[in-house]
Amino acid sequence: MQKFPTQSHSSSSSKMSEGFEPHLESQTSITSKVAKGAYKHIINHMLTLLLIYVAVTISIQAIKHGEDYLSKHLLSLHDLSFIWYIISFLLVIITIFTIHFMNKSQPVYLLDFACFKPPAMSSNGQGWVPRLACPTPLHYIPPNPTLIGSREETELVIFSSMDSLFEQTGITPQDIDIVIVNCGLFNPTPSISSMVINKYKMRSDVKSYNLSGMGCSASLISIDLAKNLLRVHPESNAIVISTEIITPNSYTGKVRSMLVPNILFRMGCAAILLTNKRSLRKHAKYSLSHVVRTHKGADDSSYGCITHKEDKDGKLGVALDKDLMVIAANSLKSNISTLGALVLPVSEQAIFLFNFVGRKLFKMNMKPYIPDYAKAIEHFCVHAGGRAVIDKVQSSLKLTDEHVEASRMTLYRFGNTSSSSVWYEMGYIEAKGRMKKGNRVWQIGFGSGFKCNSVVWKCIRDIEAPKTGAWADSIHKFPVIVPDVVML
Repeated sequence: MQKFPTQSHSSSSSKMSEGFEPHLESQTSITSKVAKGAYKHIINHMLTLLLIYVAVTISIQAIKHGEDYLSKHLLSLHDLSFIWYIISFLLVIITIFTIHFMNKSQPVYLLDFACFKPPAMSSNGQGWVPRLACPTPLHYIPPNPTLIGSREETELVIFSSMDSLFEQTGITPQDIDIVIVNCGLFNPTPSISSMVINKYKMRSDVKSYNLSGMGCSASLISIDLAKNLLRVHPESNAIVISTEIITPNSYTGKVRSMLVPNILFRMGCAAILLTNKRSLRKHAKYSLSHVVRTHKGADDSSYGCITHKEDKDGKLGVALDKDLMVIAANSLKSNISTLGALVLPVSEQAIFLFNFVGRKLFKMNMKPYIPDYAKAIEHFCVHAGGRAVIDKVQSSLKLTDEHVEASRMTLYRFGNTSSSSVWYEMGYIEAKGRMKKGNRVWQIGFGSGFKCNSVVWKCIRDIEAPKTGAWADSIHKFPVIVPDVVML
């Protein structure tokens, strides 16, 4: 693994709706998003448009004034009006470009990431034992979820991921300027971010943040926070740590909707190293393209669909509402309507706009048009929250089996690792050797509140399959066929 040069410094469920027709609050919203897309394309092709304009202008003048126009006017020192006209136009273009690039945010690069790999277990036991990791306190009957056990799980998953990341990159703890930790339900004092700073003896001026209660989409929220911090802190390195500690959250009651998390969730963690240092771009794997966040918390049903609460017997657990899938679908509709204007080609945006206007304004009898996101995105990392979620997202976004292979295999191999699942999925794609320069990756996360968040990365270089990591010793076994029903 290539290491980077470092510089130290001080300072169950209802059905989802059949289609994912993007939810647009008003015609003004549609117009705004199309305008943003048009602005982006004009800026990206400004030089081409300028050359076309100059060529067309000269051609029109030559036709109007005859063949001797160039010699009499363009090349004449006595009539410089046309030349001054062109110079004025160029000055306007240069001013526009200057304003655009001055307002352009600093790039954010993803140098590398590392995912927690469960400790090796004997292969003589049941087939599922070596694959899925439960913390030691939950191996007892009844479970023994103590604070000490919760801290031990925290240290195991986070410190092993951090150690792997530092080894892969060559970055030292003293090089870290920003630490962001997200963990939904376990929030000790001192905080988990303080545990990390103490363990690795980081600098006293390191900026630390500890996010809690934000569910399975919290990793992408942490990426957004890191992006905003890196905008205002030049020449900085940021580490994002995404995990969910399940020791204190095992439900021992009898309510079915609160028993589901016991089956789905398993130990997991991801440590992600970000930077805005242009000198490290050549070592980076990805650049951050877009972050789109959607929060439906204003709606009561969305707010209460995933709740940490006690049952009637006083047993603490996480309750999942029967309408969770429908709420997730509505959140995704809103999210992709915004993301589509940023990533989809103009042809797809135009077709969608005409379809929307035809149905809403002219009441035409036609099916909602679902944009083909595969035309803009090569790899998809859908949160591995459950098989039904992956199935419905695949059918609604018209994705192929290969597009959701990483999500399915992550769920099969590691279970639902909460917010870190999208990183296990990206690790799967890398381990398969499929990540190539120029590819774009779409990470989709769902979380309590209710939230749907998207992050799009662009691959900077061809990425070789890593020799170490969560998938390294088992990637040759995947993909596997996962049956609908398993006989026990």
